[in-house]
Amino acid sequence: MNLFRNFGLSHELFNTIEQLGFTQPTQIQEKSIPHILSGKDVIGESATGSGKTLAFGCGIVENVIPKQGLQTLILTPTRELADQVKDVIQKLSYTKQLKIISIYGGVSMNPQIDALRKADVVVATPGRLLDHLQRKTINTTRIKLLVLDEADRMFDMGFVEDVEKIIRGCPKKRQTLFFSATISSRVKRLADKYMAKPTSVWAKKQVDPDKLTQIYYNVSRNAKLSLLSHLLLNERAGLVMVFCNSRKNTEFVAKNLKANRISAITIHGGLAQNKRTKAIELFNTAKVGVLVCTDVAARGLDIESVSHIYNYDIPKDAKDYIHRIGRTARAGETGRVVNLLSDYDHDNFTRILQEYKTFKITNVQMPEVGRIKIIGMNTFKRRLKQKPFLSKNSFNKHRAWAR
Repeated sequence: MNLFRNFGLSHELFNTIEQLGFTQPTQIQEKSIPHILSGKDVIGESATGSGKTLAFGCGIVENVIPKQGLQTLILTPTRELADQVKDVIQKLSYTKQLKIISIYGGVSMNPQIDALRKADVVVATPGRLLDHLQRKTINTTRIKLLVLDEADRMFDMGFVEDVEKIIRGCPKKRQTLFFSATISSRVKRLADKYMAKPTSVWAKKQVDPDKLTQIYYNVSRNAKLSLLSHLLLNERAGLVMVFCNSRKNTEFVAKNLKANRISAITIHGGLAQNKRTKAIELFNTAKVGVLVCTDVAARGLDIESVSHIYNYDIPKDAKDYIHRIGRTARAGETGRVVNLLSDYDHDNFTRILQEYKTFKITNVQMPEVGRIKIIGMNTFKRRLKQKPFLSKNSFNKHRAWAR
């Protein structure tokens, strides 16, 4: 029996959900959909990939009337998530034929301006949406449903002022939904300010701790890239995500993995939108097995079959560590988290261990690793001038060792 029937969905929406292959609601869907359909404001806490988009998508499809102007606005922190949410809502609204568009920066505004005139639902990043508000190229007077997806991430990315301006630009009489992998005190304060007696719902984390293995290697800075290459070449893995803390490191790591016969692609905030979209597509379809990324890819994006997470850099914020490892050990599958610790990672790693005392992260002895080809040595030279990334002796040793 299809348990979505219990929500009292319209015949058209129920049939669409069934055709998409969904029969049993996830925990966040089961807890939130009844409140959403009844018109209540909802705060939902649930991990990435747990079905939040389908949950608020049901409310959108049931309540938006085609060709009656913009009635739903969804804010997301990243361009990739905006496109992903748009695609899900489009599938859900197939029989209703709603006009759903995504708008974000990095692309021309003119096509967006034209599309906004006919849009029923808009999925947007805060910066570009605010641009349209200031230019008066978007009409928010008919919005009856406002959704903040990955709300906490918007705080992390510095969008809170933009978000508040956008909220104030919407009608006061509306339904408001906040969804996030974590509901922080900052999100709660925002909810107190702009939501009407919200109902809070939450779902257990999808990561199965019994199926998740976490390990770490103590490795010198010089050998970190060599160790990463060795592990990627020798461990049997599905899709792999390698996290770095900066765009520069992301590009450097990916470039050197490719130089050593490892199929890798990058995604970070500095890439043009078409390259970011292409990277996600190649990784999602397993045409490229390794995605080297900053935390822009850790939140929101629904990427399945990730077997390994490598933390090339340990994140500064312990919460980001949780979001990174939440990409694996899901839906009954096993997962492995590998942390590569050099001297500059120890402070960050200590914060994670203090914050999450129940974590069992095992120290593993360094394997014997061979020499690898390293390119982009000018990057190291520039860093030597900027800050003591490596001593000159260590640099010369690294250069000789890498030949």
